[in-house]
Amino acid sequence: MFKKMDQKPTGTLLELAAESLLSNELAAIHALDELPRDLFVPLFIPAFVGRHKEILKAMVRVWPFRCLHIGTLSVQGSDCDILEAMIDGLQLLPAQNSSSWPPKLRLLDLRQDLDCKIICSDIRTTFPTCFQSCAYSQNSTLRTEEAQHSVRCTGFDSSESEPHSALETVELLVDLSLDGTVDLGHLRDVNTLVAQTAHLYSLRLSNIRFTCFERRDFQAFLHCLEKLDSLQELDLSALYLRDRLHRLLRVLPPQIETLNLSFCGLSYKDITILSQSSQATHLKQLNLNHNQVFSEAYEPFQTLLQRASGTLKHLEINNCLLTDSTLSALLPALSHCSCLRVLSFAFNTITMPVLTSLLQHLTSLMELKHVIYPIPPHCYREWDVPGSLDRQRLAEVQAQLKAMLHAVQRDDMLWTTHSV
Repeated sequence: MFKKMDQKPTGTLLELAAESLLSNELAAIHALDELPRDLFVPLFIPAFVGRHKEILKAMVRVWPFRCLHIGTLSVQGSDCDILEAMIDGLQLLPAQNSSSWPPKLRLLDLRQDLDCKIICSDIRTTFPTCFQSCAYSQNSTLRTEEAQHSVRCTGFDSSESEPHSALETVELLVDLSLDGTVDLGHLRDVNTLVAQTAHLYSLRLSNIRFTCFERRDFQAFLHCLEKLDSLQELDLSALYLRDRLHRLLRVLPPQIETLNLSFCGLSYKDITILSQSSQATHLKQLNLNHNQVFSEAYEPFQTLLQRASGTLKHLEINNCLLTDSTLSALLPALSHCSCLRVLSFAFNTITMPVLTSLLQHLTSLMELKHVIYPIPPHCYREWDVPGSLDRQRLAEVQAQLKAMLHAVQRDDMLWTTHSV
């Protein structure tokens, strides 16, 4: 009898070639100058998994595609040196004519994303949403260039004449974690990180609670923000700012486009200050969720809508103590927000007659495509009691609103409620 030997799976020829190349780091780096573009991704994956830092640094330097994402590749706490090596690759200017493929990298995405591949799929700029990291922000470096040059995200276009200038920028996307227990983060830790940045476009501190912090830490934070001239997106969700918003707005650039101030304990005074600020006329996205901004007079918010009417695209005022009378008073200002695309005002007490009145006012806004509205009180057998929702009544509300939209030929406008 012959004894059956254990058989190891044989890798593809491409995998074997990559393994052989990676076994000699110096040779691998030199080979990048002549490596066909189609082999970059097959080589990048084992280089990342095998923690070949110098090879990764060199690959970033001459990457022939317009984007590079780590995508599904696993990143652990011990992999920080790998990510740092890739960032270091951005700092090295390629020598003139040093490779067959001039570097095209414009976006380096070091966030782990199970739905994202190493390079983006072939999507033209005419497609409304990419759903990839290359469309992370409306003003991203890559998207702006695509709009200007009509190139494709992957760089598979036939033209190779586009030069890579040392003055061109590369957008870096990265998730930062202060420690393993985010809710226990300290503002001084954020200050340390932000102080080391110069061209920060977006700063998001959501999921970090700073309800109690020292005055000097807040002052240091404001000092850091004051230096961020490129900042356009700021998310301070759950940062307690009651009666301090004026200090924040004083240091923010006037052209900031996105403000997320949910759970910030904002007061009537804060909304008044925001409505009078230089930022008000530039805002495209505003999130005021879970602030009792309508517990007092609504006039400051009305002024804010009027000043932002030419730019505002996305407005969230969920759970802000909005009432029938307040919403009715705001209808004229809302109906003049010609750029508005998304309006969300769920978890406020609004009756069906006012909802229908709002719909009639907003159907003239042709850019408005999605409205998230609160469930009217009559849909509950016992008002606002969990489990008392009458699904049949809610279905009737949805059917009535849908019929109204159809009657005015606005089937493109979707009215929905939050999942219940």
